[in-house]
Amino acid sequence: MRTIRKGPEPKSLVEYRLSGGTRYDDFRDTQELRTALVREQRGLCCYCMGSISESGPMKIEHWRSQSKHPERQLEYANLLGACKGNEGLPRLEHCDTSKKNHDLSRNPANPEHAVERIIRYQGDGKIVSTDPQFDLELNSVLNLNLAFLKSQRRSEVDALKKTLLKRGNLKRAVLLRLLEEWNGNSLSRDLKPYCQVIVYFLRKRLARP
Repeated sequence: MRTIRKGPEPKSLVEYRLSGGTRYDDFRDTQELRTALVREQRGLCCYCMGSISESGPMKIEHWRSQSKHPERQLEYANLLGACKGNEGLPRLEHCDTSKKNHDLSRNPANPEHAVERIIRYQGDGKIVSTDPQFDLELNSVLNLNLAFLKSQRRSEVDALKKTLLKRGNLKRAVLLRLLEEWNGNSLSRDLKPYCQVIVYFLRKRLARP
C-alpha cells in the first residue's frame, strides 16, 4: 500500500452535485471518474497494488461506505480505485470486495494517515503494520495476506535480492536510481504492480550505515 495523491476532482462529479445530485448510484458519468482514479493511482489498486485500468476490471471504492456514511458518497476524497478482488470467490476475496461495508482506520489517500510510514513488508511477502488496529484490518477486513498476494510480493522481493546479489555491493547512487525507477518519480506513466514492496526494501538498504 502506498500514499495516493488525489488530483483534481472530475468536472462531471462537480456538475452532478451542483445540479442537485445526492446519490452516487444515480451518477452516470463513471468513466471520467474511473479515468481520474486510475491516473492518480498510477494504475494500481488502492489496497493490494495490483494492476487496474480505466478500461479493464476495477471498482470505484468508497473508503467510508455509502450505507454507513451516505453524506460522503459523492465526496471525491472518499473515492478510490480498487481491483475486483476475486469477486465471487468468498474464501479468496480481498481489497474492497472483502471490505464490503466495514470501516478502515486509515485512508491511503489521506496524507495525515501516513500509510507508508506504518506499513512493513516481510521477506515472505507478508504485509504488516506497526499500528495494531490497522494491522488487524489488513487481515480481517482487506484480507491482504492471502497466499497468492503474499506470493506476488515475495516474488518481487526475491527478484530484487537476486539483482543485488548479482551486482554485488551496489553503490548508493545505483540504489537511488533503482528507488527512483520503482517509486515512479516520472508522473507520466503507470507504476509496476506491487512496487511499494521494492521501494520499502530499497529504502531499508539505503538506511544502512
